[in-house]
Amino acid sequence: MSSAAVSPPRISGFSYVRPLGSGGFAQVYQYEQDMPRRVVAVKVLSESLSAPSSRAMFEAEADAMAQLSSHPSIVSIFAASVSADGHPYIAMEYCPQSLRERSKGQTSPLNEVLDAGVRLAGALETAHQAGVLHRDIKPSNVLIATTGRPMLADFGIVSLRGQMLGEGTSQAMSIPWAAPEVVAGDTSGTVASEIWSLGATLYTFAAGRSPFASPQRGQNTESKMMDRIKRARYVPVPGAQGYEHFDAVIARALMQKPEQRFTSMREFGEALRQAQRAYGWDATPLDVVGAGWAPLAAAAQEPRGPVITTVQEQGRAQRREEAARQRIEEELLPDRKTSPVKAGLIGAGIAVGILAAAGVAFALMGGL
Repeated sequence: MSSAAVSPPRISGFSYVRPLGSGGFAQVYQYEQDMPRRVVAVKVLSESLSAPSSRAMFEAEADAMAQLSSHPSIVSIFAASVSADGHPYIAMEYCPQSLRERSKGQTSPLNEVLDAGVRLAGALETAHQAGVLHRDIKPSNVLIATTGRPMLADFGIVSLRGQMLGEGTSQAMSIPWAAPEVVAGDTSGTVASEIWSLGATLYTFAAGRSPFASPQRGQNTESKMMDRIKRARYVPVPGAQGYEHFDAVIARALMQKPEQRFTSMREFGEALRQAQRAYGWDATPLDVVGAGWAPLAAAAQEPRGPVITTVQEQGRAQRREEAARQRIEEELLPDRKTSPVKAGLIGAGIAVGILAAAGVAFALMGGL
């Protein structure tokens, strides 16, 4: 089933608002959570959980995001379950925009690119220390929070401590930002390939196009793009002045051989911070959250099943309308509806009146 065929599911405690987007494996909608009241993004998987691969993909993404949500640059997850009409979903923090949508082929200011790079490097170092590989780092997966902070999203094809969870990963590969060894099929993902993907993503923000894309559209077929990526001949950001520090850092991240790149996301982030200082800007904090949680791989092996949500017959909006209608009826037509307490008082008054009348009648009969 295609993602376009998935309609907004009925989810207990959430009210549907509007669609947000779609991908190869899921549809994303905006909902409003009832309690606590907030706007959320709900990612609905296209497939059911009947296939073990689909179940593994769903659980891997939910687990990874839940365990990593403490990082300030990773999208928080609020709930994961199966809707009443059978669709697996993940409710997460709503981010109104992605960096790819914000740029839309336009260059981003270098100070913003470096700031985003440091923050994302910290998020990915945190994930790597927890044994999690993202495996699909690209501009559309870098969202903008309501505070303006870049947020890493979509852990849908993660690898947990070397164990791949979720199939169909080759189809999910985003070629313009994939490392040469991934494009060649030598690996499905490593720390080194993630360093490449983050470097390619930051280059895209700075240049307005991916590092191995050609200005001529006809030269950007999949095969030609893959050939250029495998050769990995770095071209400095075209037309930019004073980008030498930035180009030096990104060029190392995009080295053809994995061992020539930075050894970790922490080292990559520190290099980006040094570039910030070289430009005279304040260095962005490199936030790395300690791995104080249980190993994800061990938890993932435990058998379980997501709880199927139940939905009340009336949604929150319908209940509000019904309550408003009742208030109007009570205000404008008070005689049409009598409360139980008022009815009880009226009944008691009638009963007292009847008894009093009977007493008077009995007294009159006695006097006769």
